Amino acid sequence: MSKTEMNAKVSAEKKSPTVTVTITAVMVAFVFVVTYFLSAPIPNLGGQAVFDAGDIAVFISSLTFGPIVGGISGGVGSALSDAAYGSYYAPFTLVVKGLEGFLAGNVASKWVKRGELFGWVLGSIAMVLGYFLTNWVFIGLVFGASSDAAKAAGLTFALGELPFDIIQVVAGGIIGIPVARKLRAAVPVGLLPHRAPRPTPSAAP
Repeated sequence: MSKTEMNAKVSAEKKSPTVTVTITAVMVAFVFVVTYFLSAPIPNLGGQAVFDAGDIAVFISSLTFGPIVGGISGGVGSALSDAAYGSYYAPFTLVVKGLEGFLAGNVASKWVKRGELFGWVLGSIAMVLGYFLTNWVFIGLVFGASSDAAKAAGLTFALGELPFDIIQVVAGGIIGIPVARKLRAAVPVGLLPHRAPRPTPSAAP
């Protein structure tokens, strides 16, 4: 069977829920393993903040397989890692990392040129901003609802974790983008999201 025939066959099978569920399950497990085993608590941030390599896995998943797989694997895989650590961040991680994977995959699947780069930037903004707001508001609530001291505690915690979150997404782009490109070249096109060509202005009559 030629490569063209194989791609056509896989493309026809792409609509099968079994194929989609299988890919998603594999990437959820991938994100979980990377996040859980390649992580370490951040000193002086209460023991619940963790620096990990999970964003690399989230970007690999989303930039390779698109927004649905990226969003589910990013959110569920990362949240499972937090839950395994006994962290109260798990529900917030489900939303933040899920949004990160979805946005990165959505943008990357719509652009032929520099799609991975634009997707990485948008996903990174969602992750950094999402955790900054989570830390600011949630930690503030833990320390006393809406008091000025609670707000100050939340802001201090958020600012303390901010540099680590930035480092995580930068590493996610440096490693995740080239790995995703290699995977896209190796995986049958039928298993990959369609990537619409970038619109170009029409020639003047």
